[in-house]
Amino acid sequence: MISAIQWIRKGAAAQHPKKYDLNDEEYARISGLAAEQLESAKEDLKAAEGMAVDDNKEKKEEDELAEYNLDNYDAEVEATSKKVGIFSNIKDLAYYENDNEDPYVTLNNNADENEEKQELEILSTDNMLLAAKTEDDISQLEIHVFEEGQDNIYVHHDIMLPSFPLCLEWLDFHSSEAKKTDEGSGNYVAIGTFEPDIEVWDLDTIDVMFPETILGHTDKTKKRSKKVNANYHVDAIMDLSWNKNHRNFLLSSSADGTVKLWDLSTSKCVQSYSHHKDKVQSVAWHPTEATVFISGSYDKTVCVLDARSPEQVTRWTVNSDVEAIRWDPHNTSNFYVSLENGMVLYFDVRNAENGVGGKPLFTLQAHDDAVSALDVNPLVPGCIATGSTDKSIKIWNTSNNQPSMVTSRNFELGRIFSAQFCPDSPFQLAIAGSNGKMHVWDMASNAGVRQSFRHQALEGPAPTDEKKPVTTVDDHEEEEDDDEEEGDAEMVEDAEMDEDSD
Repeated sequence: MISAIQWIRKGAAAQHPKKYDLNDEEYARISGLAAEQLESAKEDLKAAEGMAVDDNKEKKEEDELAEYNLDNYDAEVEATSKKVGIFSNIKDLAYYENDNEDPYVTLNNNADENEEKQELEILSTDNMLLAAKTEDDISQLEIHVFEEGQDNIYVHHDIMLPSFPLCLEWLDFHSSEAKKTDEGSGNYVAIGTFEPDIEVWDLDTIDVMFPETILGHTDKTKKRSKKVNANYHVDAIMDLSWNKNHRNFLLSSSADGTVKLWDLSTSKCVQSYSHHKDKVQSVAWHPTEATVFISGSYDKTVCVLDARSPEQVTRWTVNSDVEAIRWDPHNTSNFYVSLENGMVLYFDVRNAENGVGGKPLFTLQAHDDAVSALDVNPLVPGCIATGSTDKSIKIWNTSNNQPSMVTSRNFELGRIFSAQFCPDSPFQLAIAGSNGKMHVWDMASNAGVRQSFRHQALEGPAPTDEKKPVTTVDDHEEEEDDDEEEGDAEMVEDAEMDEDSD
């Protein structure tokens, strides 16, 4: 399944991504990260050992292994004065720093390097599209390149993830010490999973092994607390929001019931908010007010507050668990809320008194099941998309606070978990769900969309047929295609041999 997706605007990615370089500085950095993870694993192991109650069984196992003298196993092999190993009877091998110094390497790899560089090149006209995918209990982040002009999408590279991913957030702030002095902005993604820590990965590096930084419990001199605290999360990360005005700030919401503010320049939590009483499903910075944010929870409330004043909270009560929240970029005092019962609500943040939010501007029964995906078109006012566990995706026109459905589609993606408009193209919508595929739907070719919205992208003659979505290729389909190509090649070879024999 694909649990989260994220567009990256054109021009944000490096034209030529660099290869991962395990130099001394990088080795020292990942050694520190690995040591932290090792300490966590040791703590988990100690906790598991503490749950053991059958001491007699343990003693019996020790007696059975005593005959192998495992305690003195290392002492039996003394390798201090002589070489031990499969190459112990061979003279020392010469070592060269690189192929240019090695006289036995005569091949020139420049041609291969240039070809690989060209294959990995990302053009300024390309969008990147991230997909958090899990298959057979293995989770990974797939970094796709979307070529709008060619209606093509392909996997550029991927990153293995330690746990099931729940949310993605793109950011351009350099968080690692080695890159803080770099000029210009970066290309990173923050990933929230079922683990309580947040990982920030560099998207401009191929075959990267460890994240740039980890936001969470990093003081390994102290045991990780399982109780809610002000320094780090203790449960799954449900949502993330990067502050585009103060670029070093990242918000996270968690199943532990808290929202935390992280300073990416130090990788530390600088403020913890506990205004909810249950899991906090969604969080989002205000698009223009740099210190204001909104959060929605399973406690059936939506809260707006200033990050500098945690005690001053304005609260709206809804009649179901909150699934997603989005500010309206075209009317920044308003926001959308989608609920588990299939409803979508639209509020004006100014309609509040003494910390109690007012009634919604409109209420929309968008789906019969939970509205698990919600997005507002950043380029077309009044255009929103909703996706549901009922497997449908719908486009709505909410102009004048009178919502009407424009079109509805079932693209056979299973339960819809994520839908997001492209930041550069007004009618490109990415959709993903439980069957592990992702669609990019060009809505401009839909007759209902063309009739409902006015935009320069819709100028010109209308297409006679609606375009099919651009779809990611499944791994199994790739294997089948390869088998078919091999079969076709064999048939061609057989035909050529028959012609030669004639």
